[in-house]
Amino acid sequence: MTAAEGLLPVAERARVRRAALRLVRADGRAFVAALLLNALAAGAGLVGPWLVGRIVDDVRAGQGVGAVDRLAPWILVCALAQLLLARWARFVGYRFGERTLARVREEYVERVLALPASVVERAGTGDLTARGTADVATVGTTLRDIGPELLVNTVQALFVLVAVFALDPLLGAFGLLGLTPIWLALRWYLRRARDGYLAEGAATSQVAEIVASTAAGARTVEAFGLSERRVTASRDALEEARRTRFYTLFLRTVFFPAVEVTYTVPVAGVLLLGGWLHQRGAVGVGAVVAAALYLRQFTEPLDQILMRVEQLQSSSASFARVEGLAQTPSGRTAGVVQTARSPGPADDRIDVRGVRYAYERGGEVLRGVDLTVRPGERLAVVGPSGAGKTTLSRLLAGIDRPGTGTVTVGGVPVADLEPELLRRQVVLVTQEHHVFLGTVRDNLLIAEPEAADADLWAALAAVGADDWVRDLPEGLDTRLGAGGCATDGSQAQQLALARVVLADPHTLILDEATALLDPTTARHAERALAAVLEGRTVIAIAHRLHTAHDADRVAVMEDGRLTELGTHEDLVTAGGAYAALWHTWHGDTDGDSGSASANGTS
Repeated sequence: MTAAEGLLPVAERARVRRAALRLVRADGRAFVAALLLNALAAGAGLVGPWLVGRIVDDVRAGQGVGAVDRLAPWILVCALAQLLLARWARFVGYRFGERTLARVREEYVERVLALPASVVERAGTGDLTARGTADVATVGTTLRDIGPELLVNTVQALFVLVAVFALDPLLGAFGLLGLTPIWLALRWYLRRARDGYLAEGAATSQVAEIVASTAAGARTVEAFGLSERRVTASRDALEEARRTRFYTLFLRTVFFPAVEVTYTVPVAGVLLLGGWLHQRGAVGVGAVVAAALYLRQFTEPLDQILMRVEQLQSSSASFARVEGLAQTPSGRTAGVVQTARSPGPADDRIDVRGVRYAYERGGEVLRGVDLTVRPGERLAVVGPSGAGKTTLSRLLAGIDRPGTGTVTVGGVPVADLEPELLRRQVVLVTQEHHVFLGTVRDNLLIAEPEAADADLWAALAAVGADDWVRDLPEGLDTRLGAGGCATDGSQAQQLALARVVLADPHTLILDEATALLDPTTARHAERALAAVLEGRTVIAIAHRLHTAHDADRVAVMEDGRLTELGTHEDLVTAGGAYAALWHTWHGDTDGDSGSASANGTS
């Protein structure tokens, strides 16, 4: 199943089976050992009912108490052997489950980190959160508990059925026939369970997305009076979650009562048929008793199997959601599978040719943009809100792929570059930033794991962050985030900029990257970055027009089009849209401010 309307994909049944087999093969020895131990335990459990049947036949033959004294100890020995073997089998099975769960978690994290930013943005963090928490936990419960238990009970059930057929094929066939209602109920349930649990998982993801987005935008919700809308959205999501959970509950309330009633059918049928056959001398009483005991013994593993099958449906749906991340292209955009490794760029020149772009369920944002950014140039992109500046920066950084046209670096489409190569070519820094749990050093080494302390201090100095880091209790080893030192918005943004310096790309795109810094610190950080990246390309989505003033060239965007391009002096002299923005920003009422939007260059 592919992603639709921004949702992450869900793996098909065949892919889930292949993934499960791959996990089993990864720890095949433990799986085989658990299987053999369970088989031995099941075999030991079969001896007891057979010995009881022997005792019945021997007593009826007149051997008296001696037959009981001779065979009863062996029943105890077999019961003890079954206990020890089953315990050993569970120990091996649980270890197998924990190791396999670790592999699932590691693969999930690797796949999440490999997802293109555009895919994550369209899908929302709620879906990823639900898959990484509830779904992975459900898969873990299956691997650790349900899997070993299902294996144990399946082996026991098979051995019991074989034992009944070995006693008397007719009794075995009749007992198996008595299980038909269970098979019909199971078939009815399995046809509906997977879709039901997938719908429940999707509804849970939607609830998580609503809660996460509401919490993240709490200030915006309060400022614009959106509380009622968010409450309504939350109630709708919760109602959908309630409806899907009630549906899976309905499936269980039909399935389990039908199964419980059917358990007595095979035992009663074998006793009635056995009594009739015994009257005709076709079978002995001991065989009938043993067969009835076997089928009674069969009830326990069968009940556990059906319980585990029900849980397995939920787990299978969760595993399909977790494994579905593997179907998301690891390239820079969704829906485009890279079949061959991209060639390296010939140089650092960036060319934008005839680019058009539209977001899903939205109008066209870029309309035929043409632009060339020369190596080592500092370009400022300005324009009113909604002009397409941020969208252009995402295309330049390879996060999104243009609908039509091309965006290339050194003649190679930016979106086709391998992630590691792209990071060394173009880096986009936005006003969104994140401080990771860990030390200052940990936060910086993310960009360049091999960097020495001297490199870290140089990067911090480049963005004006070295002073406050030196004042921390343990300097670079000071822990940040929860349980450590708190950082304000400007400090967090400085750390993000320091990571960019360490990454050392030849092209740096600043999408209002200094918007949260105070003007003095922002200006210092921008100048420091320009000095550190001397000879490299800097593309700044200008929030303050002093950035455009310092640039080599200024690109003006209006309504998704590039309308002006030139130096600051030339554009001011031309008296066009940029000149109007400049005069408005300086409060010059004599300038032509009519074409400048009231919202300036946000």
